[in-house]
Amino acid sequence: MSAALRDPPGNPSRRRFLCASVAIGGGLLIGFPLVETSLAADAPVPPPDAFIRIGTDGRVTFIVPYVEMGQGALTSQAQILADELDVSMDDVTVEQAPPSDARYGSPIFMEQITGGSASLRGSWITLRAVGAAARTMLIAAAAERWQVRPSACQTRDGRVIHAGTKRRLGYGELATEAAGMPLPKSPRPKKLSDYRLIGQPQKRVDTPAKIDGSAIFGIDARPEGVRYAMVMASPVLGGRVVSVDPAEAMTIRGVWKVVHSDDAVAVVGDNTWAARKGLAAVRIEWDEGANAHLSTADMVAAADRALAEEGLPALRKGDVEAAERQAAGMYDEVFRLPMLAHAAMEPLSCTVHCQADRCEVWVGSQVVARAQKAAAAAAGLPLESVTVHNLFLGGGFGRRLEADYVGQAVRLAKQIDGPVKITWSREEDMRQDYYRFHNHSRVTVAVDGKGRPTSWRHRLAAPNIMARFLPIYQKDGVDLDAVDVAGGPYDIPNVRVDFIRHEAPRGLNTGNWRGVGPTRNVVITESVIDELAHRAGADPVDYRRAMMKGAPRDRAVLELVAEKSGWKDPLPKGRGRGVALCPAFGSHVAMVAEVSVEPSGMYRVERIVCAVDTGIVVNPDVVRAQIEGGAMFGITAVGYGRITVANGRVEQGNFDTYPVLRMVEAPEVEVHIVPSKADPGGVGEPGTSVAIAAVANAIFAATGKRFRTLPISPDDLREA
Repeated sequence: MSAALRDPPGNPSRRRFLCASVAIGGGLLIGFPLVETSLAADAPVPPPDAFIRIGTDGRVTFIVPYVEMGQGALTSQAQILADELDVSMDDVTVEQAPPSDARYGSPIFMEQITGGSASLRGSWITLRAVGAAARTMLIAAAAERWQVRPSACQTRDGRVIHAGTKRRLGYGELATEAAGMPLPKSPRPKKLSDYRLIGQPQKRVDTPAKIDGSAIFGIDARPEGVRYAMVMASPVLGGRVVSVDPAEAMTIRGVWKVVHSDDAVAVVGDNTWAARKGLAAVRIEWDEGANAHLSTADMVAAADRALAEEGLPALRKGDVEAAERQAAGMYDEVFRLPMLAHAAMEPLSCTVHCQADRCEVWVGSQVVARAQKAAAAAAGLPLESVTVHNLFLGGGFGRRLEADYVGQAVRLAKQIDGPVKITWSREEDMRQDYYRFHNHSRVTVAVDGKGRPTSWRHRLAAPNIMARFLPIYQKDGVDLDAVDVAGGPYDIPNVRVDFIRHEAPRGLNTGNWRGVGPTRNVVITESVIDELAHRAGADPVDYRRAMMKGAPRDRAVLELVAEKSGWKDPLPKGRGRGVALCPAFGSHVAMVAEVSVEPSGMYRVERIVCAVDTGIVVNPDVVRAQIEGGAMFGITAVGYGRITVANGRVEQGNFDTYPVLRMVEAPEVEVHIVPSKADPGGVGEPGTSVAIAAVANAIFAATGKRFRTLPISPDDLREA
């Protein structure tokens, strides 16, 4: 079990690198380096424009290092800063940060990455420190003008107030003078009890633009003179271009040019429709490569074989072998999780204007600095010659953590005079994804005479995504994300987790999916615990509670969700409740799913009840929305999620063959938030992980059928 993704290495001592100056035209600039690599003694201090500017008009401009993809990152962070500065949300303007790992890198990932439910966790300490520093300097400026002690002053609504005389000065009047005040050595954020915005629902700062249509997503980019292109890579995963015959495509009205790289072909037109028709007409000869006969059955068999291999030790506690020898009973089962696509609502696109000495890119990316590097490498230009405009993302879920499509777009755009917007069709998006690959696990549990676990042995075979994506999450060859929360929060005295690196065939790309490691391990752990409870003749909640003396926050959310869901209330025949826990991303989440199953095998998730301890809650509306959205994602995975391959080709291409939960299928969701004084945790991912497990357990409760392979279809239940 890895705590790495849950515990940010943020260090308040970095506040010594706080820097401030006068803004051009007047006002206060104040910045703060985030990444650990900037903390070396001889490291240069970044320019002081990394975070906030307070203008002479009193407006606060906040340069947000994280991207907005619907998760509320802009709002929550603006809320922290506004509260710490004592201004209203209306006084804060948010701007998207340009690419720079040095200035805007996450203290958790050490890079400018938005993902892993880490944005708020990475900014909580920093934003409060910067806000407190700015507030202190504004007070000092006012006190000096009034010739009073700073301790006699306070702030409220964007003004400094002298308590004795009630004199007031607005931040705009003080900002330039404040830039000359000494930087506080140890900025002191407010007491939690003094916050007025944090903990309260606030309107999202991105909502107005998304309602009036002025919000610009990656696919909306239209620089002057832009042409439009549709792109296609080899239908066989990993295949290459052999030859391209553009003749027929060029006869189509509006088609302007056909270009290609080693691995993709693009048709450029006056509009997307012409480009799409042209792409369908162009004749391409592909070298299908080594995957020409690849099938899902091959990959499932290979993952099963991998489970028999020697694994690398990820966790060792106690003596598993001795416990197994002394066991009163044994549990031993294999779980198989399928390949999954991201299927973000906004398909991938990237607009590029590539010239001899510079390149301009418009894109929606979770890794804007990596996007800049990919563009520079593809263009053959130095980094400083590449400008990236990072726009709103219409969903990410991990797909936009990759920059492959940026590099591909630039390689093709180099052959085109003028800007070009390259769009992947929904089918291309789904068939050329960075998939969550097959994950197979074998769990062996020794139990005592009461059916309680005395040992837990978990062997899992999965790709080492982090070896490629983020090597800091490697330890002795183990992908720390892949083994995260394997074993849950339970008091099991002897535990052994082994990681078996099992990569996809070359040409089939694998990556992170919403929920990352926990989305694979929570469903397995919670299914096993649920089954052990059933074998012991115990109530699943009571069984879990008895093993949670060392996990008080998990136990608290379990008890709350049992109460709120009416856990022991009787249900009619054909209905069942399932419970699951997810202690990850700095949060502790318990969920109960209620499912109805018809004799035909059709089933429906009727109700979701969730209890969340995510530490200090900045915006409860954002927490609820994230848990709700994550739950829908998880329910989709249980019922529909499976990408299959035949003859090297992904068989799904759109939502008719890779469905997602529709609005009419969405259950009622209740989210109950546990008050807490712990630092904020992440909430974008846990809802997905725990929902998969809770729904699977509910189906078992309704039918008596335990599924160890996902997804669960009506056909499976009819056979049950």
